[in-house]
Amino acid sequence: MDTKRSTSETAKRYLLCITGLFFAALGVAVTKLGSLGVSPISSVANIMSLNFPQLSLGNWLIIWNCVMILGQVVILRRKFQMIQLLQVPLSFLFGYFTDFGMWLFAWTASDFYVLRLVNVFAGTILMGFGITLCVIANAILNSGEAFVKAISDTTHKDFGTLKICFDVSCVVLSIVLSLLFFDFTIQGTREGTVIAALCTGVVIKFFTPRLRAPLERILIRETV
Repeated sequence: MDTKRSTSETAKRYLLCITGLFFAALGVAVTKLGSLGVSPISSVANIMSLNFPQLSLGNWLIIWNCVMILGQVVILRRKFQMIQLLQVPLSFLFGYFTDFGMWLFAWTASDFYVLRLVNVFAGTILMGFGITLCVIANAILNSGEAFVKAISDTTHKDFGTLKICFDVSCVVLSIVLSLLFFDFTIQGTREGTVIAALCTGVVIKFFTPRLRAPLERILIRETV
């Protein structure tokens, strides 16, 4: 984060980041309601919520994000910047926003396969839109990307390659957990996970060039 930013700009960037988290969380919720799988990074929390329904998906996302924050501390050690602890309250917000989305869009759940696919694509668009806002805000990384960046900075490996490996690892772990929890059957990780993995980047590439310039003008404009 640029320390030369004014207080006003910094506040606006964090507000935009929180707005982005809100839409991304709604995207996770809508995708989840399609019952065809969720995004790779949410897949482990999804399996845990299926096997331990005493805690909501949002709660498991909070736990999963905090695990990744702890992972950053372990990997970076003294290089871990205290400002990154802001990921903790943002993770709680993301979890709460997800549960709110589950409640708000509960009416979209359907047994009709085509409508379930609509949920997946609608959720992916919402998630991609939210991530775009977070990227443009450039305030603080979400815990998943920050975890990958910590590995990248430590091993000096390409971030993009490691991000793909991380997403694949999340899916593999969710499948392994599903096999252990549900009598060697795969639950919660389906075609929706593949769609989210393949299409989220496309959505981000669509929104970013259209939103970056107007939002940046708002962010750097000083209040008179």
